[in-house]
Amino acid sequence: RWLRQHEYVEKLNMHGILSASAGQEQLLTELLVTHAKIPVLIGELISVEIWKHKIFPVLCRLEDFKPRSTFPIYVVLHHEASIINLLETVFFFKEICESAEDSILDLIDYCHRKLTLLAARSTKAQAVTSAELRAEHLASPSSMQADPVPPQELQKQAEMMEFEISLKALSVLRFITDQVDSLPLGALTRMLNTHNLPCLLVELVEHCPWSCWEAGKLKKFENGTWHVVPPEDQVKMTKLDGQVWLALLNLLLSPECQRKYRFDGFNKSQLLKLRAFLTDVLIDQLPNLVEMQRFLSYLAVTEPAPPKKDLILEQVPVIWDHILKKNSGKWEAIAKHQVKHAFSPTEEELKLQARRWAQTYSLDMMEALAPDKPRCRVCGVEAAKRCSRCRNEWYCTRACQIQHWQKHKPACNLMA
Repeated sequence: RWLRQHEYVEKLNMHGILSASAGQEQLLTELLVTHAKIPVLIGELISVEIWKHKIFPVLCRLEDFKPRSTFPIYVVLHHEASIINLLETVFFFKEICESAEDSILDLIDYCHRKLTLLAARSTKAQAVTSAELRAEHLASPSSMQADPVPPQELQKQAEMMEFEISLKALSVLRFITDQVDSLPLGALTRMLNTHNLPCLLVELVEHCPWSCWEAGKLKKFENGTWHVVPPEDQVKMTKLDGQVWLALLNLLLSPECQRKYRFDGFNKSQLLKLRAFLTDVLIDQLPNLVEMQRFLSYLAVTEPAPPKKDLILEQVPVIWDHILKKNSGKWEAIAKHQVKHAFSPTEEELKLQARRWAQTYSLDMMEALAPDKPRCRVCGVEAAKRCSRCRNEWYCTRACQIQHWQKHKPACNLMA
């Protein structure tokens, strides 16, 4: 049943990406709003996040857990990425944000956890490098073979995936800040005072975890891969840079936000760090930042009035706490149950799952989504040929296909 649900989410995600690229995502957003599916997706997102924190480490520690294939576990890990990618695609629309209702508080908390992880990576110089995110290191349907990826290797892959998920969460948060006027009462207070998101965003501007220096060259992470930035483009604003600045504009320049935010000594000193980054080159690329520059100049010479203390009953998120309380002390038992009933399929069940995954990850659809041409599984150069049986693996020459056949044969037999 869960695998069927993952298939639906994955197909929605693919459909959303293709619709967005064609400017036709209105139908998808209307369906999600009409059937009240946004709160469901947010609940599923947080459930998988908790699974990764509580169940997955237990699975990796079990000495007697030696699955025939680790791809079913990878599917669960990938489920979070699929949902957050779908939410990033549709949260651009105001009606989607409004349809989340009170679950938007849970999504704000989720985004805060991911951005905190990003900031921690950058301040500790642990930014994910291009070498760590190479596709050939990740699980794929071809990992359903005689020598599956060890659970410990999957744990490392999950940490790598977390980087991209966190970047998606940044985009979702920026879209939420676009709708500050239509959010529930507690949402703004939670973003500004409970989590102090403006200061967290300043950390991201300061340390920029999606860029790094490698072998004397500047690399930036865009569209799922690291790119070497030529010297003439090093001051160019990336999409991720823009998301951070737009979120800051929304949170700091809105009159309602200024009324609620605490401009105390620490917050003021953190925000004033932004002035060093507001160069003429940056403002030319995003002219709205002129307003930010004026606001910071005003903030530097004045003492803003303390926030007005309204007597209100604050809304709090419930999904995360509900799941933790319901399953407290049961994590190991749940892990062992899943090992027995979900992650140790028989040969027949594995074949059936392989066929369903092959249908879900439609090759024609994947090719339409892929920004780059397919690469040879063996040597990594551009490939024009692929396995005629399963149509899953690509090769540049017949020689590479023959060389890879012994490794590919078990997976090919499953999916063909």
